[in-house]
Amino acid sequence: MQKPKRVLLLYISVLSGHHRAAMAIEKALLSLDPETQIFSINSFHYTNPILERVINRTYNGIIKRTPEVWEYLYDNPKIVKNTQALKVMMHRYNSTKMKTLITDFNPDIVVCTQAFPCGLVADYKVTFGSNLSLVGILTDFYPHSYWVYEAVDKYVVASHDAKDRLLANGIMENNVHVFGIPIDSRFNITHDKLAIYEKMTLDSNKKTVLIMGGSGGLGPIKKVVFALDRISLDIQIVVVTGTNDKLVRYLKNRIHRFSKKVIVTGYADNIDELMEISDIIITKPGGLTVSEALAKSVPILIINPIPGQELKNTEFLLKEGAAIKAVNEAEAAILVESLCSTTVKLDTMKQASTRIGNSDSAMNIAKMLLEL
Repeated sequence: MQKPKRVLLLYISVLSGHHRAAMAIEKALLSLDPETQIFSINSFHYTNPILERVINRTYNGIIKRTPEVWEYLYDNPKIVKNTQALKVMMHRYNSTKMKTLITDFNPDIVVCTQAFPCGLVADYKVTFGSNLSLVGILTDFYPHSYWVYEAVDKYVVASHDAKDRLLANGIMENNVHVFGIPIDSRFNITHDKLAIYEKMTLDSNKKTVLIMGGSGGLGPIKKVVFALDRISLDIQIVVVTGTNDKLVRYLKNRIHRFSKKVIVTGYADNIDELMEISDIIITKPGGLTVSEALAKSVPILIINPIPGQELKNTEFLLKEGAAIKAVNEAEAAILVESLCSTTVKLDTMKQASTRIGNSDSAMNIAKMLLEL
């Protein structure tokens, strides 16, 4: 009898798309083979708990106050070259903890949904001469240079553009699979819309606009809500603020001031249902949020993408016709009114979403992992 596969899933940051992708893969693996032994861990916290807090705080500060700095740093060839020695040093520093983890769990496969642990394990393989299977799962539509390692056995990407980028960096073609970004299987389920409208106390005859800002509720959400409330079209608005408790309190305290129906929720575990009834979503283009919207064929209106990965996601979505971009909240309101006044553009965007979406991504990844 064949022994169960042992899969080590590595991500960074609990409240992140990387973690959600890892959870989606874990769920798919267990649905295919309940005997699969899985250990999922926040690798950055495991190896550098103090540094994790410092880097997260620094990154969030840069994104909020000086995003142009991150735009300069992101995938800049000069920065990549100049930080090579630092990267090698960090990998060597963390190799002891990684060796302990791999020795104790003894996985058949290591799956990484973020570049840091992927590089760490790739370096471990080289340092200790390991033939451990290593799979990198990209959670954005464009791979940056920190993903590229010879010791990675398989890559999973979201688009053929991403595959071409990896091939141009020397990765063998048969080692790159275009399965999409892994999302929870519930986004592949068609829900009863009328039941959701009733549960959410919404009107099924009105256009519904969903506003999100990632897990942290980032971006000009507050300004967007007020701008939408001023348009003449009678729409209804659902706002998901994530972990931004200050924002959810602010908006709930002002619900009575809005002329339109506005529902505000903090961290929501029914995003699949909210997307099911939404005619358009206004959001930052994080890889997981966008992939979930594509799976639900929801037209995407992008505002304030973070320079770097989100800007690259934006370029891809605009090129494919699944999204439009607003420069500010005022333009976002104008675009919503225009889109919701006629279904032609919305229908075209829905068709584009259906074409490039991959609702079975996690399942296809799980099948590949079990076959390795």
